[in-house]
Amino acid sequence: MKIEEAIQQKRFKNAYHQAHINVLFTASWLSQQSARILRPFNISWQQFNILRILRGMHPEPATVKLLTERMIDKMSNASRLVDKLNRKGLVERKTCPNDRRRVEIRVTDLGLNLLEKASQVMESNLEAKMASISPEEAQQLSKILNKIRD
Repeated sequence: MKIEEAIQQKRFKNAYHQAHINVLFTASWLSQQSARILRPFNISWQQFNILRILRGMHPEPATVKLLTERMIDKMSNASRLVDKLNRKGLVERKTCPNDRRRVEIRVTDLGLNLLEKASQVMESNLEAKMASISPEEAQQLSKILNKIRD
């Protein structure tokens, strides 16, 4: 569906304005799709993002500061998200024995198992949503988005 139809707007100021609105709308749409996919796993996409970061570092720990730096959604409260994941038994928080001010965060086996299942569902849904574009178009899209942020 064209962005004009999706938001019921006939004209845009220019092509840049149209592209900007389209990127924002599509990002929001993808975020909603991710939330829907992750709902059965009882985690948000921000929590999913933290678990993926921790899995990538496993078995090494992370700090809240490192998680915040690496998260997709920089506006998320990483400390609050870690607390929620900890209450669910998906991560563990431990005070560093060498520096009591530092808190180390690690993904648990339960967290790794949940992440594996959630990742499979997320990836299969993503592939289905992206099937309308070729791998080359996906690479081109990524290059364009990178260029915008440069």
